[in-house]
Amino acid sequence: MSINFTTATFRDFENIPDFDMVDRAEIFYEFLDYMKSNGHMNYRLKNNSGCSSVMNVDIENTQKDYVSFVSNDYLGFTQHPKVKQAAIEGIQKYGTGAGASPLIGGHFVFHDDLEKRISSFFGKKQEEAVIFTTGYTANSATLQILLQKEDIAIIDMAVHASVHEGCAYTNTKTFPHNNLDALEHILKTSEDKFRTKLVIIDGIYSQDGDVSPLREIYNLVKKYNAYLMVDDAHGVGILGKTGRGALEEADLIDKVDFITGTFSKTFGNLGGYVICDKKMAAFIRFQSRQQIFSATAPPSTMGIIKAIELVDEEPIWRHKLWENISYFKKGLNDIGLDTGNTCSAIVPVKIGDPNVTGDVGKLLIQHGVYTNPILYPAVARKDARIRMAVMATHERKHLDKTLNAFEDINNKLHIAKKFNNNHA
Repeated sequence: MSINFTTATFRDFENIPDFDMVDRAEIFYEFLDYMKSNGHMNYRLKNNSGCSSVMNVDIENTQKDYVSFVSNDYLGFTQHPKVKQAAIEGIQKYGTGAGASPLIGGHFVFHDDLEKRISSFFGKKQEEAVIFTTGYTANSATLQILLQKEDIAIIDMAVHASVHEGCAYTNTKTFPHNNLDALEHILKTSEDKFRTKLVIIDGIYSQDGDVSPLREIYNLVKKYNAYLMVDDAHGVGILGKTGRGALEEADLIDKVDFITGTFSKTFGNLGGYVICDKKMAAFIRFQSRQQIFSATAPPSTMGIIKAIELVDEEPIWRHKLWENISYFKKGLNDIGLDTGNTCSAIVPVKIGDPNVTGDVGKLLIQHGVYTNPILYPAVARKDARIRMAVMATHERKHLDKTLNAFEDINNKLHIAKKFNNNHA
């Protein structure tokens, strides 16, 4: 079997018929060499500085500063001196690791404090929060224990990969992104067939940056006696009057059955959480394999606690972020570029052709702008794009440099002309 490298994506090498694991690795290695030779390898680059609006990156053994849009550190809290100091104090007091899973000796006072802080952030009690070492496992490990072969997960097709992995042991039905008619059809036809029916959506979707019709979905879920889980990893700290996310905007924080999220974006660290009924939380703590068999987060976790507090103490960062989002998005649209339906800090420039998208990524690097080309399977094959995460710490000169780069690239590749763009 031959693979056309000019149109191939990473997914095409996952399971090639008649290729054993060695054969697949060999042809994939050839593909990586092809990408490098074409300047399309904007992946796994070596960063020499912390994640920030400007990063020093090593590309082909050349170190240079780039305006960066690859970090989901939306409020810039990974570099906030108060967050850093809190993490340092945690290490100084408790050391560098927890040494055990939470079930058998790895639950420390700083984990207890984090449970209290993240639960109270959502107006809940401590016993209604479960913390995990990553946002990925907050979804995957929780879903694996909640849903079995007698149950069904009803999933928006655009949810995060961690949700799909978490539903590997149960029945699943996916519905087209934000399609309420399709969701209702699945709910109606599943109503009496499964023991547990759990609808799983995102608050803000990670590739398009668009929001769910949360109120309408909630009403449908309750109409058909199902449960609702909302992963708002990209909305918390960004959306809502007080930064509580998409659920705050929809006035649903007290109504949904499960809120999941991450500490790796707005809160500038590592980890995840699930907010739910206290009895359900207890079940997850003692049944989830990640809670039983994986070590807990290190004492630097204390930095997360400070970051959560800063959402309320220093709302200026959220205001600066939205100023940057509005300015940047308008600039891209004025060029005629397709940014889709984004209403968050995630700003895609949709291009379509994966090879052209790779060329755009290469040219952006040449202009001193570090971005990620996103291809299938993260998005549909014909929906390749440059995905950018805007930060509160981006300065106007960083945004202008990037807009100028896109304008120059558009003059060369005519990427704006490939779309019927309502903004053009």
